[in-house]
Amino acid sequence: MIRMSLENCKSLKAMEFDIPGRMLRVYHDNDVDEINQKLINLNLGAKLLGTNEIDSKELSEIIDNAKSEDGKEFKVLIWLLIINAVMFVVEFIVGIVAQSTGLIADSLDMFADAAVYATAIYAVGKSDQLKLKAAHLSGWLQVLLGLGALFEVMRRFIYGSDPVSTLMISMGLVALVANVTCLMLIAKKKDSGAHMKASWIFSANDVIANTGVILAGILVMLTGSAIPDLLIGLIIVAFVLNGARRILQIKS
Repeated sequence: MIRMSLENCKSLKAMEFDIPGRMLRVYHDNDVDEINQKLINLNLGAKLLGTNEIDSKELSEIIDNAKSEDGKEFKVLIWLLIINAVMFVVEFIVGIVAQSTGLIADSLDMFADAAVYATAIYAVGKSDQLKLKAAHLSGWLQVLLGLGALFEVMRRFIYGSDPVSTLMISMGLVALVANVTCLMLIAKKKDSGAHMKASWIFSANDVIANTGVILAGILVMLTGSAIPDLLIGLIIVAFVLNGARRILQIKS
């Protein structure tokens, strides 16, 4: 969100993120007001702590390092997009066949991640207005799909369902492998910036969701009840809708 917001600031040269300390160091020329206002508009609680000057040689080295890392990170994000997009389609179809709201909701979680990666990649070099529209489009798509999944959970809760536990477990394992692969791709880059840290968190959360689907499948098999599937589906839908809410809160 921060990178997308500041992308077109002409005075911006480079950024350094301190995730644990919740601090951002921005290297720029000219006035800091534009950068400061864009960060405030994100509603993340941004506050300017101070400014100081550095020499041109140090700034040049920082910019060169940032460009080199950006190229490597871009390739990782492309692979994350491909994996999540493919898994969304496959898991959604299997979820319908298996009558599993857990798998359907988990596939939407994959879609949510893919939408974030696609929006970030698309936004590179675009105007602030186009970036905002792209982000909001992905957010509204998540809302629509999330509400659809919520409706499906309620429908199956009222009218009943017969989820196929073996498909739930096997597809959950495939999704787990996919997300562990994503974690391995991000591992070396997860501390290089907020966006990569966020990608790490997305995939780590997905691993938890996949584990939940597998556990729900086992419980469905042992109890013969659809309740575990409905519960995990409801929990994942809540996460997807909350993520959509945060994206739609982006102002500029």
